[in-house]
Amino acid sequence: MTRDITLPSLAGRRVVLTGGSDGMGLVMAERLAAAGAELVLPVRNREKGERAARGIRDRHPDARIALHDLDLASLESVASFGAALETEGMPVHILINNAGVMTPPERQTTVDGHEVQFGTNHLGHVALVGHLLPLLKAGGARVVSQVSIAAARGRIEWDDLESERRYDGQRAYSASKIALGLFARELDERSRREGWGLRSVVAHPGVAPTNLLAARPEIGRTADTTAVRVIRWMSARGLVVGTASTAALPALLAATTDDPRSDRLYGPTGLGHLGGGPGTHPLYRPLRDLDEAARVWDTSLRLAGVHAGSL
Repeated sequence: MTRDITLPSLAGRRVVLTGGSDGMGLVMAERLAAAGAELVLPVRNREKGERAARGIRDRHPDARIALHDLDLASLESVASFGAALETEGMPVHILINNAGVMTPPERQTTVDGHEVQFGTNHLGHVALVGHLLPLLKAGGARVVSQVSIAAARGRIEWDDLESERRYDGQRAYSASKIALGLFARELDERSRREGWGLRSVVAHPGVAPTNLLAARPEIGRTADTTAVRVIRWMSARGLVVGTASTAALPALLAATTDDPRSDRLYGPTGLGHLGGGPGTHPLYRPLRDLDEAARVWDTSLRLAGVHAGSL
């Protein structure tokens, strides 16, 4: 089983990657830049983004990287980023919706009043797709939406969509990733029906020692979780789970394969799809219902402030 892939030349291709300043996102950013892509890195923390870009350029002096400000937890910020790229007028050939937040101990909201996981992981990326859609159409783009093994279980609680009545961090995280995956599937369906010319696929990284479960004071987590300590220990010993490098590969495969499959899930092929080399496997059950996907689409456009008529 291969644990790596060779990216095709991406010279002349514009790639937008969220969450590309650390962890597996940084691995993706470096691999894409090394393959010749013109890489657009929208970042919430400009200093962190500049540090990431410098590191990539140190190793790949010809790397083409443009930093932009973006806070996925602010729909105004997403709109401003979309407007900036529209002003530049360059087609987008690949969009990887990778950034996310995971399991704040207490319920928090975005600046727009949405539960922070649903608002950041899902609605922020919905708005991003909406605002970039003309550029994605122009580029005949591949859109990759990064979900999680958490999307294998749980469901969207339509009567408590944003955990206002009962908050459970893991349940809300799973729902945000299921919603993003279903939106991605409906995006592919709409593109086929309307002739938009883009393809939308779904990937997941398996399990790896990223910062999602590490200490994050900004979301109320003051110390590393037990889970991330265990994952680090297992990853360092090559036991079952992956690394930041292997976790980046399914999304990169999904973004560059010649035969994109919207009816499959790009992920690790090892035991339990937790680690190992990249490949495809059946969609998780919560991601299979296209009627549910259409409902997610309509609801998400409304909540994200993207008008169906503009799509």
